[in-house]
Amino acid sequence: MIPHPALTDVDSTVPVVVTTDRTLRVKVIDSCGMTCTFCHNEGTPVSADNRTHQIGAFIPDGPSGRVSIYAATNGSRFLSAPVFPDEAFRHALTQLREALDFNEVHLTGGEPTLHPRLPQLIATAKECGYEVSVTSNGENGHRVLANCARAGLDHVNFSIFGTTPEELAQVQHARYRKPVLAQRKIDALNESIQLAMNVGIGTRANVVLPNRSHVPRVHRLLNKYSDSLSVRVLSSLADGKESLQAIDLLLTELKAQLEEVRLIAGTSGFRMAYRLPTGRELIVKHIRPLRLPDTCTDCRFNNPTDCEEGYYGVRLYRDTTGEFHVGVCIQRMDLCLPVEEFVAGKACAEVAHLRETDFHNLTA
Repeated sequence: MIPHPALTDVDSTVPVVVTTDRTLRVKVIDSCGMTCTFCHNEGTPVSADNRTHQIGAFIPDGPSGRVSIYAATNGSRFLSAPVFPDEAFRHALTQLREALDFNEVHLTGGEPTLHPRLPQLIATAKECGYEVSVTSNGENGHRVLANCARAGLDHVNFSIFGTTPEELAQVQHARYRKPVLAQRKIDALNESIQLAMNVGIGTRANVVLPNRSHVPRVHRLLNKYSDSLSVRVLSSLADGKESLQAIDLLLTELKAQLEEVRLIAGTSGFRMAYRLPTGRELIVKHIRPLRLPDTCTDCRFNNPTDCEEGYYGVRLYRDTTGEFHVGVCIQRMDLCLPVEEFVAGKACAEVAHLRETDFHNLTA
């Protein structure tokens, strides 16, 4: 069984469901209207702050107030540029689906709802045989989500960084740490969540619990929204045991009962599904220490302290020259390869092999 504290005391009668990771993450835009202090920006430097910087001299923060926390150490060799719903994007999606049997594409950023052609990107991915999800902070969803639903968007994952102005302001750059600004963002988020549910998009809220002081945030979410909003609590790797203790406190306060463990072969992420006394489901997401057997072995971050995400999955980027790159680690962007080179090379075969062996190990 996976060595993770959350699974130590799981009752043997709790069902364990094992599936296989078939999700491709695509960074469609770098722009974002928030300045969260913990943002990894999908591994790429903040484009607006690095346009005059040479490869090897990218900075993790700059005048915009935004950050990319790994940019100073991850060896990124390109700046990301917007993805367009063109033949190049279609070809990249098709190549990766055929190579690794992907069936879902997850559009990320930056903030994807700021992309002026997001509905067309969704339609393109659907035409290529994918289910489509979007991760959003909700700042612009009220303007585009209705059109996204018509284009075939299946799910939207809203990242909740604060349910009060004070909470949200606390995790923004000092220059933007103003409750008035934060309240506008929260109002926009609430409007986006309601709209997504109204137009029939599968709607989820992701909340990170760094410590006990954030537990009331989840209570407020559950009280504010109906069961049609799926609430998912994420542990904070940076806060370790303190985060796990906060999750335990939340589950105790909610009188939540573990109903199912959901393991996903080929990715470090896994989920534990709880049932509340009201009948509502609550998902807790954790990270297990999964590694690529060859690529990760000699990595300088391959230890319990420095490797924060493990092997999470495959990501697709477009650079400022129009070339698409595939990455397997946001802390090692130097491992990124052009799509054709990735598909034909050892890295792609290693990902496929890991999924097979991990599935075998988890079901054995």
